[in-house]
Amino acid sequence: MKNTILLVVDVQNVLIESRPYNTRKVIDNIKKLIKSARKNNIEIVYVRHEEAGTPFEKGTLGWKIYNEVKPTDDEAIFDKNFNSAFLKTGLKAYLDSKFIKNIILVGLRTEYCVDATCKSAFDLGYNIIIPEETNTTFGNEYLSGKNVYKFYNFEIWNNRFAKVISMAEVEAMISDI
Repeated sequence: MKNTILLVVDVQNVLIESRPYNTRKVIDNIKKLIKSARKNNIEIVYVRHEEAGTPFEKGTLGWKIYNEVKPTDDEAIFDKNFNSAFLKTGLKAYLDSKFIKNIILVGLRTEYCVDATCKSAFDLGYNIIIPEETNTTFGNEYLSGKNVYKFYNFEIWNNRFAKVISMAEVEAMISDI
């Protein structure tokens, strides 16, 4: 799959340190994808949530991208103020300038920023691939974090807005690009 990027959404200290569902596995899988993307010259683009007066305030420790998956100096970072990585960020123009057609989407939180980004990317005509166990969230009064993850990945996104596929399949795709 040519014209592909790895899009890493909101893997920030404040969220990871709060221990969402399946944290270790998700971080390890994202690290594998980043390593594979860098090895195979697939561009990695990072998105970071920013909100004044919150733990996401620009410049705070919580706002920073989690150290285990942090970008290199030459990798793009887009700051956002809304759930979607595309709303008022310049991300679409950037991807279009690089002729990107396919997005491998990973990050936090499943039902908020990953969902909004997935659906926005779909509406904009991108092909979205979501590797299994590369997004996560927290439980709420209605569902556990695990059930939120499963519901969005396998009932909402898969074969509607995206293809949710195994890590092995995505790693093979990256190697073939």
